[in-house]
Amino acid sequence: MTTTRFPVLVTGGAGYIGSHAVLALLDAGWPVVVLDNLVTGFRWAVDGRAVFVEGDVGDAAVVGHTLAEHDIGAIMHFAGSVVVPESVENPLKYYGNNTANSRTLIEAAVAGGVRHFIFSSTAATYGIPEESPVREATPTRPINPYGMSKLMTEIMLKDTAAAHPINYCALRYFNVAGADPQGRAGQATAGATHLIKVAGEAATGKRSHVSVFGTDYDTPDGTGVRDYIHVSDLAAAHLLALEALIADPRKSHTLNCGYGRGFSVLEVLDAVEKAAGRPIERRLEPRRAGDPDSLVAANDAIVAAFGWQPRHADLDTIVAHALAWERGLEERRQPA
Repeated sequence: MTTTRFPVLVTGGAGYIGSHAVLALLDAGWPVVVLDNLVTGFRWAVDGRAVFVEGDVGDAAVVGHTLAEHDIGAIMHFAGSVVVPESVENPLKYYGNNTANSRTLIEAAVAGGVRHFIFSSTAATYGIPEESPVREATPTRPINPYGMSKLMTEIMLKDTAAAHPINYCALRYFNVAGADPQGRAGQATAGATHLIKVAGEAATGKRSHVSVFGTDYDTPDGTGVRDYIHVSDLAAAHLLALEALIADPRKSHTLNCGYGRGFSVLEVLDAVEKAAGRPIERRLEPRRAGDPDSLVAANDAIVAAFGWQPRHADLDTIVAHALAWERGLEERRQPA
């Protein structure tokens, strides 16, 4: 482990995954500056040990000033739009927020002498893969603007690293879920679409039911299978990525983040019901376009590259942490 502890800029650090990365950095002794426009993030979600700057990653002046003022040495980039159906309805929003704004941020990093860049990418870059588990060499064929907007940023990073003294790690997330085990952070976004979050809302009376989209998939119980990764394990992977980029400034990485094991929609709902001690109404709906039967990560590459050792790779643990967060969320929303 490196002893260097220069300031790290976390874009989107007031959001779900970004706030967990902020906690992981702070707990490990890194100075942190959060840049967030609070469109989907929450000011209360930013740990008080971090410096907070309200602003947009697409604002070159704000980004440049922040990098210089705080002597930023690395960037973790989480800011962006993440709802797949919305990306189909409003593609230009996604190419603006995700691709164009990332270009502005990367350009500012190069101009400001930032040497390391960690990017929040997605398994949506693969589209509907022909193999499972999905490997990093699996062809990237996004089927929606969200996945394409992220893949375009990966390409920009690759080309920029070839031309400038900066290296990067693009982490392709599978299905992120759960909450900080200590209850310090969790998912608070309104209108969330992720299954465990939705099921947690149903289990706590915030939703009347959970829709099950498709029961005729080629899976053991007919519902879609996904690889659910605990958000704190994902945050830990970002720290390991930072250490690796510092250790070898000439090397960049593009890696999957998942456990290599999937659970079906019905298995997840069973786990939430078990944890909550109450039934959840399930409404069967038609399949959604573009949903593969199974989407599971091959994670041997990240384990080999970083020595990543997940601590919460258990569905019941993920569900328990998510449910505990959900039960206390309204209190957390209230100003102190």
